Amino acid sequence: QVQLVESGGGLVQSGGSLKLSCVASGSVFKTNTMGWYRLPPGKNLEFVALITSDGATRLDDSVTDRFSISRDTTKNTVYLQMNSLKPEDTAIYKCNYRPGISSMLRPDSGSWGQGTQVTVSS
Repeated sequence: QVQLVESGGGLVQSGGSLKLSCVASGSVFKTNTMGWYRLPPGKNLEFVALITSDGATRLDDSVTDRFSISRDTTKNTVYLQMNSLKPEDTAIYKCNYRPGISSMLRPDSGSWGQGTQVTVSS
């Protein structure tokens, strides 16, 4: 069992920046994939970014030039740096953990955090 706790969300103006954090605890596998999905109002959960335990990353095309993902494996923590935020980035951002290497093509497995709200005003 892995527990995830997200932090760093908030209200920011368009063009601003936020940095989200997600700390994993419990039975964390040495080889794993951690990432972020987001739930925009009235829409389905959508993939944002992932990073594997060996540092490989994948970001959605909609954020690849504005967001970056990183991790501190010693702290089981993953970060999402979000720059040039747009109102359409408004969503609940949820951290996802999966044992092993995963492409996170679908939001259908692993452990989930409660989420952190990001609101971008125009």
